[in-house]
Amino acid sequence: MSMRWEGKLFTKNLPKIYAIYTGGFLLFFAAMALLEQFGLSARAIGLFFVGFTIFIYAFIGILSRTAAADAYYLAGRSVPPVFNGMATGADWMSGASFVAMAGGIFMAGYPYLAFVVGWTGGYILVATLMAPYLRKFGCYTVPDFIGTRYGGKATRLAAIVVLIVASFTYVTAQITATGTIAARALLIPYEVGCWLGLAGILVCSMLGGMRAVTWTQVAQYIVLIVAYIVPIVWMSGVQGFGWLPQFQYGPAIERIQELEPILGVGAKPTESVPGLAALTTLHIQPGAGLMAAWQFTTLAFCMMVGTASLPHILMRYFTTPSVRDARSSVAWSLFFIFLLYFSAPTLATLSKLSLFDPNLASSIFGKSIAQVQAIPWVQNWGEIGLVAIRDSNKDGILQVNELFMNPDMIVLATPEFAGLPYVISGLVAAGGLAAALATAYCLMLAWANTLSHDLYYKILDPKAETRKRLMTARILLLIIGAAGALVAAMRLEGILGAVAWAFCFAMSGLFAPLVLGVWWKRANRQGALAGMVIGLAVGWVYLLAVRNGMTPWFGLDHLRFGVVGVVASFISMIVVTLLTPAPDAEIQRMVDEVRIPRGETIIAHGKDAGGVAH
Repeated sequence: MSMRWEGKLFTKNLPKIYAIYTGGFLLFFAAMALLEQFGLSARAIGLFFVGFTIFIYAFIGILSRTAAADAYYLAGRSVPPVFNGMATGADWMSGASFVAMAGGIFMAGYPYLAFVVGWTGGYILVATLMAPYLRKFGCYTVPDFIGTRYGGKATRLAAIVVLIVASFTYVTAQITATGTIAARALLIPYEVGCWLGLAGILVCSMLGGMRAVTWTQVAQYIVLIVAYIVPIVWMSGVQGFGWLPQFQYGPAIERIQELEPILGVGAKPTESVPGLAALTTLHIQPGAGLMAAWQFTTLAFCMMVGTASLPHILMRYFTTPSVRDARSSVAWSLFFIFLLYFSAPTLATLSKLSLFDPNLASSIFGKSIAQVQAIPWVQNWGEIGLVAIRDSNKDGILQVNELFMNPDMIVLATPEFAGLPYVISGLVAAGGLAAALATAYCLMLAWANTLSHDLYYKILDPKAETRKRLMTARILLLIIGAAGALVAAMRLEGILGAVAWAFCFAMSGLFAPLVLGVWWKRANRQGALAGMVIGLAVGWVYLLAVRNGMTPWFGLDHLRFGVVGVVASFISMIVVTLLTPAPDAEIQRMVDEVRIPRGETIIAHGKDAGGVAH
């Protein structure tokens, strides 16, 4: 019999429950630090951190198991705004935010702040254009909203296809992150790490659906934010920048700018290593001009609009008790996300200074290559193919453009090359794993729920019993996860690149029908179908063309193809809508009611999801 992880008593006790959990985790961290002093090995520490946290997540998942459709799909619509904000924060962080974003800033500097600006700004769009209104509509999934709002099986099916493409691309990025973390923490092959991460994802999400995922994600947010901020504060104190590094790291940037010309940062390497990169400048290059500003803006735009289009993010706001709570939940989400995003540039700066500054013991440039190759972190990350050294000029001394690193390893490796105790590395690994797993849960759940509810139940078998629908969802989770692990093991794209693709796919196919579905009651079935099909097709074709050698239009490369897709989607949807009959009066009245961000849900007024617009 499952524990009752819902209801007024449980909700009232949430602060106490998670305070106890946080205290327990901090005690575990202190115990690991003490055991390290007594000689516990690095591998054992990594194993304990990863094993302990996965056990806790699985335990919560098992306690939250349910056979009720409302609890499985929507956590019983009982998640308070603050805790939904924490769950959304964990869901949102992902491997990209925790593992790869600071790494991108570390390797290439200012341009990668476009991810921070775009992802944060996207929640403004979610709060003002989407969340309260989709919550009021009362559907289970994003395709459910589109199928109900516009009517017809074709629109629902088109939304399912877009969701599958975007979610699959995103989930492979999360499995890539778990594979990278597990490979280093447990000293196992990367491919094995991918499958191990998948096992953790499935255990935590199969039995309890959204209810299990929600309460697990709250626990994961606590782990990941502690794991992200502790190394920053520690490095800042050791390097002499104070104990509030987010406000005090300006001198560190100035010091890096002094060292860059001395070290030759940005000089083109004479050799290259597949999948790895040499260091470039932390700040924007002087004279980069209009094109650099344009690329920054378009990348931020894609991340912003993509955020407001991602089904696994939007469905989090279906779980709140009311429309008002959905809006409040977005504000809390922004706060919890801000805590990490405000810290990412600080982490990148302090980490880079650790390698650059000859006054710090962790500095490696100017030392003999043999000496550097004997450093444990260089050996350990080199064994899994994420660090390489090439003595291009054959002088036996390490130059800055002779060190090649994978950006995805920077955050995880920072405690090691900054000289922090290994227990901090274990903590960071646990935090990165929490971030990747939290996002993967919701992505796979969004996909499986859509296939079981929207495809199987709404299209193929409308008479299917709840038990059969939930069993279908769980079987689909297994199939989806296995496919994602196979693709992730191929390392076709870095974490940030794969995530950018997911955002671009989502905005190409879903943004126009979602926004216009709420804010333009004239929008109709034919227009929505055209917008989804043409937007996704144009975006995909443009991506393939650029990847196969076509010169990008106006600098819109493979990370920005969503701009092309979303423009095509809006144009086609508006034109087709105006050329075809308007929706009937009932649908237009329903849209008017949806735009009032208060009151009871539309579906609760006796309109069965999927039946309104048929």
